[in-house]
Amino acid sequence: MRTLLIAWLSGLLFSPTTWETDFQKAIQSAQSEHKLILLNFSGSDWCGPCIRMHKEIFESNIFTQYANDHLVLVNADFPRLRKNKLSNEQEKKNEQLADNYNKEGIFPITLLLNADGKVLKKWEGFPKDTPEEFTNQVKEWVDAKK
Repeated sequence: MRTLLIAWLSGLLFSPTTWETDFQKAIQSAQSEHKLILLNFSGSDWCGPCIRMHKEIFESNIFTQYANDHLVLVNADFPRLRKNKLSNEQEKKNEQLADNYNKEGIFPITLLLNADGKVLKKWEGFPKDTPEEFTNQVKEWVDAKK
């Protein structure tokens, strides 16, 4: 019984965020759940600032706790190593997202979108903010859209 309680509490405290890779599903979720979308373009195996952003910001407790209840997260990854190669279908989806939202090819770039895909806020590069400051910026936008 004690083990079950610990497992349940751990799940509550350390619930990992889920990053969607299908933008159309993210749009549908955001519309049905009345949430905003956080879209992140990353190079998970070659872009140092992208890797740092995921580890320091997106995996922080303060961000994950907030994001799980208020955002639909989308990751458009562009890995370069063969061992991390995406499916052809996923590559096409990510390229389409880049054509629509990241024509300049900036990595990392993070966009806050409404449920219709309109850009509300953009962060280029690794933010100079702490995880708390970054999360508070996102929260301000979410609160303003309620």
